[in-house]
Amino acid sequence: MLLETDVQTLEDLRIFGKRDQSGIFEIYNKTRTRGGENLLRDLFRQPSADQKTITDRVAIFTYFSQQQVAFPFDPAMFDLAEKYIRNRTVSTGASSQGLGERDIQNGVSAIIQFLNGLRDFMENETMVNATMYATQRSAIYAILNEAVFEPVFKQHRDGKVAFSAIAAYDLLFRTKIYAKIESLLNQVYLLDVYLAIAGIARERNFTFPTVHAKGTRILTIDGLYHPELKQPVANDVTMAGTMSLTLLTGANMAGKSTFLRSIGTAVYLAHMGFPIAAKAIDISVMDGLYTTINLPDNLGIGASHFYAEVLRVKKIAAELGKGRSLFVIFDELFRGTNVKDAHEATVEVATAFARKDTSRFIISSHIVEAAEQLSQVDGVNFWYLPTQMEGTKPVYTYTLEPGVTNDRHGMLIIQNEGILDILKNGKKKLGTPKLQTTL
Repeated sequence: MLLETDVQTLEDLRIFGKRDQSGIFEIYNKTRTRGGENLLRDLFRQPSADQKTITDRVAIFTYFSQQQVAFPFDPAMFDLAEKYIRNRTVSTGASSQGLGERDIQNGVSAIIQFLNGLRDFMENETMVNATMYATQRSAIYAILNEAVFEPVFKQHRDGKVAFSAIAAYDLLFRTKIYAKIESLLNQVYLLDVYLAIAGIARERNFTFPTVHAKGTRILTIDGLYHPELKQPVANDVTMAGTMSLTLLTGANMAGKSTFLRSIGTAVYLAHMGFPIAAKAIDISVMDGLYTTINLPDNLGIGASHFYAEVLRVKKIAAELGKGRSLFVIFDELFRGTNVKDAHEATVEVATAFARKDTSRFIISSHIVEAAEQLSQVDGVNFWYLPTQMEGTKPVYTYTLEPGVTNDRHGMLIIQNEGILDILKNGKKKLGTPKLQTTL
């Protein structure tokens, strides 16, 4: 059972990087093998909506993190073993695609070292005591204990094999028991992911989620921040019980979009069982996560930005109509239309969202007038990100506070940057404002 999401959400949260910008995946990708990296990418594409799956994964990550378990194989040896075993072409005098004698000899030696190293690692005390990893360990042992592997473990621990035996081992490894070795490699890729994520939690002081059953309506995060910020400001977040919708207000550049990405990323990673940039997180399992932070015009269907917003809300409504529990983020509803329509539509849609008490909604808005009407609606909460003025200079705290703010500093920022002077006199104002990195 997977957490439902979509491309818009993946792009909003920057789960995967692009050419000019890294993503969340790159932060967590400390794997040591190509297969581990591919598996990690698959996990990032498939967050779970099953409490047991998430909890079991958290238990493994936590144990390996606490025990500081390191990846047990030399990367060069492991790469050699992979390349050898994956080359299934048999060498012949008429073909240059197969492996040469030296390649085969080195490959056989690498596989033997791999098999011995894997068995030794599974037999060390730390792994024997890893009860939460018992299923995976048993699967590895079931293969290694098969009779076909006995000669490897009895005679060749160091990988050195007589020249006369190379051909026999090559035939064994790349044909007769290829599938068994492939299964062992897949287990090592999974182990690689476990150890990499455990290391990230330890090195960056991230916390693992405590995941509660679907429908329990729990969301509490202590010290939340975005993992890409170098000097983050942490915030505490609570949306519990029937408090299903939060209206977030704040001036331009106060940090609303960064905060929304922070909480969206935390919810996404929690459904993977991955460690999160926070001190603690308790969360109920949801059916889906949808965000709308950077919504482009849909020129392919001739849709304006406003119509694209309408279609986005319609998609969420359809999912809610199926009885699903969703976590939904909108960074300014209906910014593509006039203020009057945006005001009325924001109030009506937010009121309807608030009635869905097993879902969670966060909507940022510059339309603070909507807060007065929404304050009369059950299940609605209010946060804001304040601005402090030092003369004519706005200073942003990035610290979440309860309530509503009508801070508006757009014109002040334009004036401080000397834009009107430039347009009038052609003068260029030197210097740039010093702001927290905006994600």
